Amino acid sequence: MRVRPLYIPCLALTALLALSGCRPDGGDAPATTGDTPAQPAAPAGDAPEPAPPMAADEAGAAASADAEVPVLEVTTIDGVPYRLADHRGRWVVVNFWATWCAPCIKEMPELSALDAMREHIEVVGLAYEDIAVDDMRAFLDKHPVVYPVAILDVYDPPKDFATPRGLPLTYLIAPDGRVARKFLGPVTASEIEAAITAAGEPDAPAAPAA
Repeated sequence: MRVRPLYIPCLALTALLALSGCRPDGGDAPATTGDTPAQPAAPAGDAPEPAPPMAADEAGAAASADAEVPVLEVTTIDGVPYRLADHRGRWVVVNFWATWCAPCIKEMPELSALDAMREHIEVVGLAYEDIAVDDMRAFLDKHPVVYPVAILDVYDPPKDFATPRGLPLTYLIAPDGRVARKFLGPVTASEIEAAITAAGEPDAPAAPAA
């Protein structure tokens, strides 16, 4: 039986921010990014149910804790190395998620359709949780996606991305490798393509149906 960190239920943020979602660190503070890594709590049996999906973060620029041109090098559950730098020339959706996060699971089919139907957009899923590879494969058998998935070390997440304080957390990486947009909470294909269009991508095709 795999051991998972205890994740505290998601808390509603203020009406000003209008954000809610899954938070791995717990506490009463809003889900924000920062420089101090979040340490998972003591393991427990069953992870709590996350709160309803939160709205996408409208901030156009990356937080100061995120690198302007982030480096990402991970190994997927299929044992294939994934380097973000190898995907220059395309828009890359970097999606932090977890199997216990209901909003994350809800957005997976749409992200998969986006990856499959748009040649200029790719998606990579980064599972931010302590889970065995075999258990992840079993989960993806029930929730299949076409994009690659890697399991992160929650004690040593990618240095060039802020430690997730809430899930899902999604970065839109421009073809030049820079962070074009950051979304805190569930994101739709139409929101991603709208961000690409706003960044100057010519004639971006319409988003796939949810």
